[in-house]
Amino acid sequence: MSAPIDLELKKAFSELQVKMIDTQQKAKLADLQIDQLTRVQKLAKLTNAEISTLSDNTRLYEGVGRMFILQSKEDINNQLMDKQKTAEEKIKELEQKKVYLERSVKEAEDNIREMLLSRRTTAQS
Repeated sequence: MSAPIDLELKKAFSELQVKMIDTQQKAKLADLQIDQLTRVQKLAKLTNAEISTLSDNTRLYEGVGRMFILQSKEDINNQLMDKQKTAEEKIKELEQKKVYLERSVKEAEDNIREMLLSRRTTAQS
């Protein structure tokens, strides 16, 4: 009777290990994406601050691929604000995803602990 219990525990541990590795990889990816979005957000903020110091009749160009397009100061300002807002929203989503991943791993660990405790109490009885 000991062998089926050991196989069951071994299977549960291997599933937990796979889940933890997968979750850690996803969390690292989320961290990298958050870092990248933070850089995009800072760049947009700094660019916006620099543009705001320019006079309204200054000609501003937006780089698109290998060419530059004449844009109004207001249009560029709106684009930069949109970039900041989009980056902020994505950062929030990624942070929520990370919390969910961490919670799911913790639940899986708790389930295995409960399984171990129930096996110990069954074995002692």
